[in-house]
Amino acid sequence: MASTLKDVARVAGVSVKTVSNVVNGYPHVSAEVRGRVEAAIAQLDYRPNVFARTLRTGRTGVLALVLPDGDVPYADDLAREVVRAAGNQGYRVVIEQAGPDDDASSPSLADARAMSVDGVLVSAPVAPAELVEALAAAGRPVVLVGGEARQGHCDRVTVDVARAAEDAVGHLLRAGRRRIAAIGAYPTETAATAPRTAGYHRALRRAGLAPVPGHLLPASRHRRADGYGAARALLAQPGRPDAIFCYSDPLAIGAMRAAFDAGLRVPADVAVMGVGDIEEGRYSRPTLSTVAIDTGFLAREAVARVTARIDQPDAAVAVVTAPHTVLPRESTDATVR
Repeated sequence: MASTLKDVARVAGVSVKTVSNVVNGYPHVSAEVRGRVEAAIAQLDYRPNVFARTLRTGRTGVLALVLPDGDVPYADDLAREVVRAAGNQGYRVVIEQAGPDDDASSPSLADARAMSVDGVLVSAPVAPAELVEALAAAGRPVVLVGGEARQGHCDRVTVDVARAAEDAVGHLLRAGRRRIAAIGAYPTETAATAPRTAGYHRALRRAGLAPVPGHLLPASRHRRADGYGAARALLAQPGRPDAIFCYSDPLAIGAMRAAFDAGLRVPADVAVMGVGDIEEGRYSRPTLSTVAIDTGFLAREAVARVTARIDQPDAAVAVVTAPHTVLPRESTDATVR
């Protein structure tokens, strides 16, 4: 027999109304109580009756998630966590993909506007201002996920990517590296990469170092092949770098391969650092030092914000910042195991 709200309330030790508040994403529930209710939901495999809620409220019980297209491990992790968090709130998720150069008229983003959904979560790299405005005009609550906290008229669950980049370069500096290159800026800097570049430069300045001309290379996409090509160019330069900071883990995986093909040792000859903590980096040889972003936190907060916005469309705009952690591994320190 399927579990009910009463069953969840009994296991969590709260009222049925409190369970309903958690399921429907109301914000005025303490973190401790919300955690107990969500644990009870998971234990009982409780699944809210979305059809009944649609008849009662006029809502679809569906959220849209717009992610970057292509091979983006971060997007895979985020999608999995959003689906889990939304499911705990009784929502289903439909996923659309878009590129960083798409505008609001692109087919995938037009679909996100036209779909019968209660709210939209948009990954920051594919969030042109006109899309946010179009969603708002269509009456769709929107939450931006990831990227920097910018001024705006929608809720945002952000990552301090400038600080993450600064911390990554700081780790390389503490490891004794001084000729630190970077790979990952888009050919025309955008909001998605400019903060990383700023963090890279800030860390160098704090160490009394000036950026070396030619040591900041663009990448049109954050794929392994892009990291490989850029690193090959860097490592062929006179006075090659002794460390490479990559704006994403896939770029860093490609950069490590380029170092190997150039006959260099990682990290003895060149250290490599990424951002993202993808699974591949935990098992690469050497294992990849990285900055881990808490995608579970991003997903849970984004779903909480969009469901709260659905219920309270006139509430003040909220900005929440996800934590990040530097994870030293073998690619910057051969003694790490």
